[in-house]
Amino acid sequence: MTIDHESVPRPGRSLSAPRRLSAEVLDRPVPPRTRSAPGLGRHRRPFRSRVALPLALVGVDSLAVCGAQAAVAAATASGPHPLTGAAALLPLLLPLNLAGGLYRNRLSLSVLDELPALAARAAVATAFAVTLTACLDGRWPGSGPATPLRLTALLAGLLLLAVSGRALTYHLLRKVRRRRPSPVLVLGAGELGQRIAATLTERREYGLRPVGYVDPDPVLLAGDSRLPVLGGREVLEREVRRRRIHHVVATEGAADEAETAAALRDAVRLGCQVWLVPALREYGSLGRFPADHLYGFPCLPLARPAMRRPGWAAKRALDIVASGLGMLALAPVLAVCALAVRCDTGPGVLFRQQRTGLDGKAFTVLKFRTLRPSNEHESATRWNISQDHRMGAVGRLLRRSSLDELPQLWNVLRGDMSLVGPRPERPYFVMRFGQVYPEYADRHRVPVGLTGLAQVNGLRGDTSIEDRARFDNRYIEGWSLWQDAKILLRTAALMLHPDGS
Repeated sequence: MTIDHESVPRPGRSLSAPRRLSAEVLDRPVPPRTRSAPGLGRHRRPFRSRVALPLALVGVDSLAVCGAQAAVAAATASGPHPLTGAAALLPLLLPLNLAGGLYRNRLSLSVLDELPALAARAAVATAFAVTLTACLDGRWPGSGPATPLRLTALLAGLLLLAVSGRALTYHLLRKVRRRRPSPVLVLGAGELGQRIAATLTERREYGLRPVGYVDPDPVLLAGDSRLPVLGGREVLEREVRRRRIHHVVATEGAADEAETAAALRDAVRLGCQVWLVPALREYGSLGRFPADHLYGFPCLPLARPAMRRPGWAAKRALDIVASGLGMLALAPVLAVCALAVRCDTGPGVLFRQQRTGLDGKAFTVLKFRTLRPSNEHESATRWNISQDHRMGAVGRLLRRSSLDELPQLWNVLRGDMSLVGPRPERPYFVMRFGQVYPEYADRHRVPVGLTGLAQVNGLRGDTSIEDRARFDNRYIEGWSLWQDAKILLRTAALMLHPDGS
């Protein structure tokens, strides 16, 4: 199932390439590094702070559909009941608007910016819904109630009501923002951070009131700055809870950008809406949707953590179904492998080993035994056994074909692992890698997996740990169900050409 057998660079390799981590580096004393508190909690925020605007816009569009249907039905005195037409249109229109980013929380509110997207999606949904209802009635558009004139009137009424409703919603929201601005922390007290704080203080229509900077080593603040530097990353959770922070604005230009980036991740874990203001304005054109802005400064919203996105429940459901059916379908293969291992290495078909999973918690991973280590210390701290002379023909075949990983389907079914995620490592190496590579610990934000983005990009066996961590974090930050499907398909293709790593 997997295409990865964890290994590190073998002892004696040169340290000239910084990407490699040799045994010499592993044994070298490393000063302890501050890590995220394992109990970093989720900040409980008011209901309105995250979903009030999206729900209001959904309500506006629903009322617009019902109103347009009622107006057209009253004008023509024919056709289906308005609620029947709305029931056919809303299941199409709302998902299209959601996919187009029309229900996002925004800082800059403009109906005119959204009008082209609203019109295009309303036209597609209306045409499809009218065609579908006409087909179900046995009449094609033009021969019954669904005439081109009726379709045009319905679309025009829908757009008029939707635009009017959104304009009123945005007007009321601006008034609320000016009257009750939300406290906000600014990550980075550099020049850009100071300019953003000054802009938010002057422009109250954005509804954000800066209360301080978070920067571990700030530059000299401007003489007229009234905002305090509250401290570094270590004060973030305390300030978020004490000041009831709902939004965090992260800027480039902090004295310690690595620490600021770690604080940014912590803010996301705490449930804050994080807005990233890049130094290069060209970043504003890189998103899927038109970039938001803070009085001309490009502003990119960071997505919620992968495990708090709507599709994560579907990922877990897929894990349960696939692992359960996989164990049933592969039962003959599992039995043959177990018998071969029993004949090759004697009693003890399954190999159990401690691995580090979600949130740094240890669990017991299962594999078919391919050799018998001398002792527990060797099992926990020896890195690469692919060339071990003690491994017999059966063990080499199982490792080369990745069949030794099949028992991990039970780990997936239990919830210790997922089908796709960062590959799990032993606690000893997790500790050492976390001290050498700053972003290695961030891999444990999601459950570990049988295969992952790093593995399908060739990062398995004796390859760079730094590169693996970078790919794993890229997978987490850009997670989607489709990305999981792509990784599984690429894993299946790579298993046809095993290399035995």
